[in-house]
Amino acid sequence: MITAPVSRFIRHHYRHFNSAALIDAADAYIALLDRGGRMFMTLAGAMSTAELGLSLAQMIRQDKVHAICCTGANLEEDLFNLVAHDHYERIPNWRDLTPAQEQALLDRGMNRVTDTCIPEDKAFRRLEKAILRQWQEAEAAGTRYFPHEFMYRVIRSGDLEQHYQIDSRDSWLVAACAKNLPMFVPGWEDSTTGNIFAAHCIEGDVTNVHTVRTGIEYMMALTDWYQKTTATAPVGFFQIGGGIAGDFPICVVPMMHQDLRLNHVPLWAYFCQISDSTTSYGSYSGAVPNEKITWGKLGVDTPRFVIESDATIVAPLMFACILGQ
Repeated sequence: MITAPVSRFIRHHYRHFNSAALIDAADAYIALLDRGGRMFMTLAGAMSTAELGLSLAQMIRQDKVHAICCTGANLEEDLFNLVAHDHYERIPNWRDLTPAQEQALLDRGMNRVTDTCIPEDKAFRRLEKAILRQWQEAEAAGTRYFPHEFMYRVIRSGDLEQHYQIDSRDSWLVAACAKNLPMFVPGWEDSTTGNIFAAHCIEGDVTNVHTVRTGIEYMMALTDWYQKTTATAPVGFFQIGGGIAGDFPICVVPMMHQDLRLNHVPLWAYFCQISDSTTSYGSYSGAVPNEKITWGKLGVDTPRFVIESDATIVAPLMFACILGQ
């Protein structure tokens, strides 16, 4: 008997089409974990600005997520929200903004992500001061860290705690830091923090650009993590959106098969993608999962699901179902 109100509502009403796919994918997710499996999650888009941490943090704390690959934007925007939430502005009529109104937002230092404006001074600059200190300390010590490790160091330093404007339990990055969750952030330089790092390297505040470890090193680390994890447990792949956050990590399996010639490496044991991208010519984000079979990422018998909908709606509901809420 399902007593949890959200799960009960979903299972009663979600019976067909995308809603049924949500139930099927959630049940398969639960089944993978129940047989000792691990789940690898990817975050594209602006899920942190959409405050996915409200539900994802709890998934991490309850060991429903075992590794994350995300864009540099999602990595930093969770902390932006943590330290500047009260200064964000929501623009309900964002589709109707004129170019002049967009310029007015820029002039006030309000950078828009769909209906939400991130305050540059309160968000970007607060994090910049804290992370620059970490970059410089690492350089002075002759050590190098991955982008997410620098974020973990910022959180653990306590430098930002005075600025917290939401409950830190609603930050998925704080939850990941507490677990020392394995993370992979390909293309980190395509982010505000990456731009800030480049600027400080140009100005000479940081003289060794290699203080921040690279995407190739992330692939090497992911290879090691995947081999060690799949030695004892199947690993599923839960993809929110598309782009580099999804394409980069899923390729670790064919890379090991085709380039390292490791024939014993198991395929991904589960696949689910939440996306509103349409299937089109050459589109990765909109490609059906069967296409991934031809690339050696998934097998014929791999449970495969696509929920064609808005992840800001679907992901919290699916997480609630998995958490039994």
